[in-house]
Amino acid sequence: MATIEVNGTAFGYDEAGEGPAVVLLHAAIGDRRMWDAQFTELAAGHRVIRYDRRGFGETGGESGEHAHYEDLLALLDARGIEQAALVGASMGGACALDAALAAPERITRLVLLGSGLTGHVWPDHMQADIAEQTAEILPADRLARYHAREGDVDPADVRAMAEANIRYLVAGPGRDVSVLPEEMLTLVREMCEQVYRHDWTAPQWTERIPDTRHRLAEITTPALVIGTADARGLVELSAHLAESLPHAELVELADTGHLPSMERPDEVNALLRKVL
Repeated sequence: MATIEVNGTAFGYDEAGEGPAVVLLHAAIGDRRMWDAQFTELAAGHRVIRYDRRGFGETGGESGEHAHYEDLLALLDARGIEQAALVGASMGGACALDAALAAPERITRLVLLGSGLTGHVWPDHMQADIAEQTAEILPADRLARYHAREGDVDPADVRAMAEANIRYLVAGPGRDVSVLPEEMLTLVREMCEQVYRHDWTAPQWTERIPDTRHRLAEITTPALVIGTADARGLVELSAHLAESLPHAELVELADTGHLPSMERPDEVNALLRKVL
């Protein structure tokens, strides 16, 4: 396990290659392993860094108040990197946008795959879908106990929540999980289960939420927005980002779920080579 000390926390990370810097920012249902195919490919011509954000993978979640984009910028400082391109999936994309707004002179490119947006309020239909799925899996009192870190966590609940995310996001609407490569499914299950075990047992911390959602027009960094056949709220958000970022291009990957870097690695690698 390679670690780097950033803002008082040991972050699990990998670095390889030489050339212009690229940082890969993982989704909230996984960790840095979701970038296996891109890390190897891009290292042939770039200095590539991938790391587990605070509270994910091999990185602990220290108590207190923190911001993911501040950790990212501090990591660049620690590695002596003045400028970098950012490739962010899901909430990793939200972190990339926050960093581009906070330090525009340091971010050369943005690639956003099924991106989230810090502070974004998900539409009612998406919130209802998630609430319905969660209620089918966990009684409200047990879920509240887990969030409060009270008592032991049932491994069956961890598995059930991971499977629900795989059906709703990783496979996506109208698609069965059987369409996903088995090797991919195995890793996604492992990553997603780890997310819930950590979320329900690790120390609680508060995330500082920047006002990025109302300032997208200020982000002038060239951006590629990659949309997929995702949950409808995420499809709508990708379109909104492409329309709101002044220098953005939208590319849509048909018949692809929430983790295209794993499901369609060759197509994603080709897009990254082109834009980077």
